[in-house]
Amino acid sequence: MRLLVLGGTEFVGRAVVEEALALGWEVTTFNRGSHEPPAGVTALRGDRTVPGGSAALERGEWDVVVDTWSWAPVAVRDTASLLAGRAGHYVYVSSRSVYAPPVPFGADESAPIVAASMDDEDGDYARNKAGAELGAVAAFGDRALLARAGLILGPYENIGRLPWWLARIARGGPVLAPAPADLALQYIDARDLAIWCLEAARLGLGGAYDVVSPSGFVTMGQLLETCVKVTGSDAELRWVEAERILAAGVSPWTDLPIWLVGEDYDFLHGADVSKAVAAGLRCCPVEETVRDTWRWLESIGGRPPMRPDRPSVGLDPELEVRLLREA
Repeated sequence: MRLLVLGGTEFVGRAVVEEALALGWEVTTFNRGSHEPPAGVTALRGDRTVPGGSAALERGEWDVVVDTWSWAPVAVRDTASLLAGRAGHYVYVSSRSVYAPPVPFGADESAPIVAASMDDEDGDYARNKAGAELGAVAAFGDRALLARAGLILGPYENIGRLPWWLARIARGGPVLAPAPADLALQYIDARDLAIWCLEAARLGLGGAYDVVSPSGFVTMGQLLETCVKVTGSDAELRWVEAERILAAGVSPWTDLPIWLVGEDYDFLHGADVSKAVAAGLRCCPVEETVRDTWRWLESIGGRPPMRPDRPSVGLDPELEVRLLREA
């Protein structure tokens, strides 16, 4: 199989490249060259946000294209149009953020989508992703596969959510943990997302799929306890009620990554993913995701690369100490 990855050097894109190489696929990457792709690929350079920036893509044929773009939808519209006659399948790694809020617990791919256009310039994340989906479908029709991922974790994470928890727990001592410990979570390991996208494209699947683990695949307690085990830390998880944490001004998702409450929780951790599971989605154990992320962090000195367009995450240490003292 001949694969073109638009991006291919960071997080999900890198996972796609590495999994494709492991399958023996012939891999080409296209990006601006800010980061080097893994060994064994053909690297094309260009910037599809500027006139003439996609010239390197004007020649060549591929069986599958994977696109992880998160900014102006016009870039996906134009790239997909350019490749439609020379590529078999277009996989757009989208997001469940495309669903119009509120998204009830148990929603599936039939939920309403936010208003967007494939002709939009850069806007908010949800509209960017929704508009890009439209651009992919306009060019490829039922040969476009829309992988609507939820929370993505794993090695090379450049958002900082699991890396923050690992680093905090590795420091040891009492650690503020949002109760209840049995809170059910949904996420997808970037490598499982990559494997599913490649296999689904090879099989010719099209349309939208919510690609994330089944609800309750793991709990908050299991995730954080695994972090303690993997890091070998003496950390003691101190479970504090959500009401007390919120009253102190702590923001779910940003101050305490992964954790959400209310409608936001229903949206992110309550998806019906039976369609993707029926189409072959398999999720590795939480121990594997946490262990491999920790090993990667250690290999780079403990400081993950961060996307400049995303806010930093993590709880202020002084606020954590105060909450633990008052608990």
